[in-house]
Amino acid sequence: MAKLIHVAAAVILNAQGQILLARRPEDKHQGGLWEFPGGKVEPAEPVVEALARELDEELGIQITTARPLIQIPHHYPDKSVLLDVYEVSAFEGEAYGREGQPIAWVDRSELAGYEFPAANKPIVAAALLPSRLMITGECDNAEQYLGALQGGVSRGAEGVMLRAKHLADDSFIDVARSMQEFCRKQGIFLTLNTCVELANELDVDGLHLSSARLMAMDSREQFSGRWLSASCHNEEELAKAQALGVDFVTLSPVAVTTSHPDTPPMGWERFTELVAETTLPVYALGGMGEHTLHQAWDAGAQGVAAISAWWE
Repeated sequence: MAKLIHVAAAVILNAQGQILLARRPEDKHQGGLWEFPGGKVEPAEPVVEALARELDEELGIQITTARPLIQIPHHYPDKSVLLDVYEVSAFEGEAYGREGQPIAWVDRSELAGYEFPAANKPIVAAALLPSRLMITGECDNAEQYLGALQGGVSRGAEGVMLRAKHLADDSFIDVARSMQEFCRKQGIFLTLNTCVELANELDVDGLHLSSARLMAMDSREQFSGRWLSASCHNEEELAKAQALGVDFVTLSPVAVTTSHPDTPPMGWERFTELVAETTLPVYALGGMGEHTLHQAWDAGAQGVAAISAWWE
């Protein structure tokens, strides 16, 4: 059996919403790069206890509130590495580099300016992405979409996916531009479920691919924006998404849905199995809402994506 190296790491948030980073010593592998604090989990040691021990040793803080954020598996011929990342949203003590390492509290908007080891890329994505992703229902025009978007945000949605297959391109463009202007002003995450050509024309930050468009796409570089994501339903599509280098995926259907009542759901057990072998942030989709968010986190999800939970 290949050796398993289990590593716990933390995305630590302060009261201002900033994220704590530590810089690797120059004389170590990948020295000078920034990383999320943590360390190795000892055999039979609970992950949260290992993380608490490491953060106390490295930073002098004690965890009071934490939840799973993302697990990132890497498999090699002689070993497997599991990076187990938690979001720490409350702690006691004042963080400092107890081992002499430089640390920095960084605004989310500034994370892109820091150099990380390649293995940390999914952690950066998970730290920036929302937990509650609202998918739009059908409206007739930009004014109606904007009103429904504002209502969804007031009900707790933290990000939005514009999905409007019933609209002609000119109407879709009007809606997209209106929502893009609003979301950029309000700091709300927005992605468009459309084709790459239209997304590039609109100069959007986020493009969400249908599973068919995912399987047909040849290169991540075809999209000029920051966030590329995709709809997945099985192992083949998840493998394609990872090979393409997308930033996150939705995985569905987890439960029975009103929109596709005849589609058999995969259930939480299968969802957890698929997520465990995925190196990307994954949203649970299908019968999801605020009531399933903690269950989704426990299953390894980034969060939940839904229509009816927030869209009216």
